[in-house]
Amino acid sequence: MSETGRWPPLHNRDFALVCCARFAVTLAIHVANVAIGWYIYDVTGSAFALAYLGLAGLIPALTLVLLTGYVADRIDRRLVLFGSDLVLTATGLVLHWLVMSGGSIVWPIYLVVMAVSASRAFHNPAAQAIIPALVPPEQLQSAIALSSSVFQSAQILGPALGGILYALDPKLPFAIASALYGISALASLAVRHRSAPAPGKMPLSIKSLMAGFDFACRKPVIFGAVALDAAVVMLGGVVVLLPIFAKDILQVGPLGLGLLRAAPAFGAVLMALWLANNDFVAHGTGRKLFGTIGIYGIATGLFGLSTSFPLSLLLLIIVGASDMISVVIRHTMVQAETPDDLRGRVAAVNSLFLSSSSELSQFRAGTVAGLIGAGPAVFIGGLMAASLSLIWPLLFPGLAARKHLIEPPSENRHEEAKA
Repeated sequence: MSETGRWPPLHNRDFALVCCARFAVTLAIHVANVAIGWYIYDVTGSAFALAYLGLAGLIPALTLVLLTGYVADRIDRRLVLFGSDLVLTATGLVLHWLVMSGGSIVWPIYLVVMAVSASRAFHNPAAQAIIPALVPPEQLQSAIALSSSVFQSAQILGPALGGILYALDPKLPFAIASALYGISALASLAVRHRSAPAPGKMPLSIKSLMAGFDFACRKPVIFGAVALDAAVVMLGGVVVLLPIFAKDILQVGPLGLGLLRAAPAFGAVLMALWLANNDFVAHGTGRKLFGTIGIYGIATGLFGLSTSFPLSLLLLIIVGASDMISVVIRHTMVQAETPDDLRGRVAAVNSLFLSSSSELSQFRAGTVAGLIGAGPAVFIGGLMAASLSLIWPLLFPGLAARKHLIEPPSENRHEEAKA
């Protein structure tokens, strides 16, 4: 244990504020998301209506990716966080008004989901890029694990809180989400660190906008890690189908839906807190990365077959814990090997892959579930995700052979020379 105690990054004021902001905004998003999913399925009774949520979120993520990374590298990142949180606050108020108005027309909700997705497209790269500048390099793995645990803790509380609030009053989740977005905005604004580059350092051009893609493509380990993240989420995502499992298969209602949504995050936060205090992923990194992908996919597939609520919760906890190991590995490698003046744009690439794959996963899962049922759709997706642990090492052998989480400089240069 260090002289500053456990989890030393939390002793940094700015890092603690960023964690506070991330907790509040993530809590708000998941409170609202579980209410949106339940409301739309309750009104329409259609798996395809849930699939359209994925498309609504995908469009802004695809169209804004070049701009969001540039903004995160060109404008003070705390201001980017503050501005996006203000927009999110407005979306919560609009959703509150739409639900309060009642009716069976849901298309305005899809427009609000698009606005939420656009705000998150600016928020996520800035939130990822600012962390390495707030802590010493030797604390980066711990900082990312702690930031991830904060994120996952909000994912635990958010769905459960959203389910409870929705059961009390369908309008409540959106009012609470708006307040939480406001808290995140204030925390972001209180950060003292300034990250904007010098004026004229980065002119707006196609070259500067594409710099993140260019850097990622020239680093096979980074591109392989980012693409793996996207592929796993696209094939193994089950979140959009949880309302169907809660209502029709497990028959546990809105509160049960909240618990199902929280279970993966519960496993993830336990794993993240454990990883923040040991070097489990520091060595044998590639082997451990692909091993956990296999576990993730198998647990997801078994969840699709389960008709027991306790077993389903256990499997989702395993899904979250195994996913957190690969998240910490991938994010630490990407952040450690990216220069600060490119972190926003590389983070935007990462966010694009992740968000677009998440939205495509929702569309894929909802569409397949509409054709063959939710259980078979999740089972097939889980097996396909597990197969990536065998396919990806063939496509990116350097990632599979990775010995250390953060390679010594000499080894980094050797890898780049081989690439």
